[in-house]
Amino acid sequence: MRQSVTARRLPFHRGPAAWNEILGPQPAPELQDGKETADFVIIGGGFAGLSAARRLIQLQPGAKVVVLEAGRLAEGASGRNSGFMIDLPHDLASDDYAGAGDDLTMIALNRQAIAFAGSAVKEYGIRSDYFDPAGKVNGAATAAGHAHNLSYSKHLKTLGETSELLDQNQMEELTGSRHYRSGLYTPGTVMLQPAGYIRGLGAGLKQHARIYENSPATGFKRDGGNWIVTTPKGSISTGRILLANNGHLESFGFERGRLMQLFLYASMTPELDAGALKKLGGAARWGVTPSDPMGTTMRRIDTGQGGNRIVTRTCATLNPGMVPTQAGVDRAARVQQKKFDQRFPQLAGMKMQYCWAGHLCLSLNGVSVMREVEDGVFAACVQNGLGTARGTLTGIGAAELACGETSDITSYFTQEAKPKRLPPRPFAEIGANAVLRWKEWRAGNE
Repeated sequence: MRQSVTARRLPFHRGPAAWNEILGPQPAPELQDGKETADFVIIGGGFAGLSAARRLIQLQPGAKVVVLEAGRLAEGASGRNSGFMIDLPHDLASDDYAGAGDDLTMIALNRQAIAFAGSAVKEYGIRSDYFDPAGKVNGAATAAGHAHNLSYSKHLKTLGETSELLDQNQMEELTGSRHYRSGLYTPGTVMLQPAGYIRGLGAGLKQHARIYENSPATGFKRDGGNWIVTTPKGSISTGRILLANNGHLESFGFERGRLMQLFLYASMTPELDAGALKKLGGAARWGVTPSDPMGTTMRRIDTGQGGNRIVTRTCATLNPGMVPTQAGVDRAARVQQKKFDQRFPQLAGMKMQYCWAGHLCLSLNGVSVMREVEDGVFAACVQNGLGTARGTLTGIGAAELACGETSDITSYFTQEAKPKRLPPRPFAEIGANAVLRWKEWRAGNE
């Protein structure tokens, strides 16, 4: 039994959180300062942490809940992802997203997450543009990609799930691009303005919980039957801690040598003027994931989500130290410019306004860590690149465990195996990055 835990590192971000930047400034942060007590302390204010806070408030309305966010809300991973809240199987390690696990159970759980988020939107008056149940499209640019889509469509049919194949003309009508040979539309995905959703969720929760920003948890230690959580300016005594910090679970000493710390990269255009919009054509909002998981994700948004802009996401690196390099961002930006120009020759050469890296955490066997990891310490971590839905689920589950409750969510995640141990460094890092670069090459135009 551990008596004290010290954070080995704090989050480091490279490039702006564009989704947050385009929404303008936030209110001044409230800082944790001095000594106080709480029934629950949540470390991390992203999808998992804020979902956990909401679930705790539902289960124990009178409880004192404190959220510690190392930076500002929506400046971490929650403001750096692509905003796809996906209900269907989405195994990033497969060729066509079809997984080998219990897909029906996972679909049901994902839809619980979507329903939970949707009810928060209504309860807290979050702008509906930030939670758009528009569905998404798997785009295929090659014969191999089209075959992946056909395979995935067959898999979905066996699960009783509907999908619609789109031809090249339909894809052009949607995106304004002739790049795509075909597409596979699935209706259940919610397209988030992820920073807008997180900021709105945080604003709603502040009616019931204390949310301290720019207040990183630097460690926690036992004090009798409680834990003392420390920050740079103060401390909080609590009976229960919820770790909702994804890969930084490892920074607190848990699951060392078992978590893959990856960074994905993305770029966003400046706001498109009337001339650019006329050249572009297509619908005002859409999201396209690649038929090959290592391909290029594209998304278009409109003024309701922060301006008429296009987001390009591709490239990945393994960074065990959780610090992406500027060289990595610069390389990804060059690749993304090429991908953008290929898809939209009518806008070729448009300089991106934002380029950034976003942290995600995977396990070799695709499991999360949602369980009690120490007496009174509960984890809602390791989202495997599916942070919007999986983070929501693990946050809900950790809150339920901390309150002594059980559910379909707690049953599923507590029965998962531990993350598999990784090969020793530096072989794992060198090998993984080589594989990632090869998969990126193999994906080609997808």
